[in-house]
Amino acid sequence: MLGIAAAVLFFIAFLINAADISTNDVFASTNVMLIGLTLLALHVAGIGSGLRTGASRRR
Repeated sequence: MLGIAAAVLFFIAFLINAADISTNDVFASTNVMLIGLTLLALHVAGIGSGLRTGASRRR
C-alpha cells in the first residue's frame, strides 16, 4: 500500500516539475518527491505491507 502511495507522489512531483507549476514551499516538487521516498523506504522496510511474515505462534 505504501508503495502505491509513493508511486502516486512521484507522479505528482513529476507533473509539478514538468508543467513548471509554481507552488508554495511546502508543495514543491522536491518536497513531494522526498515524501514519496520516505513512503517507499517504509514499504521496503515492511511497514504497511499488510502481511505478517514474522514468527507465528503454533499450539
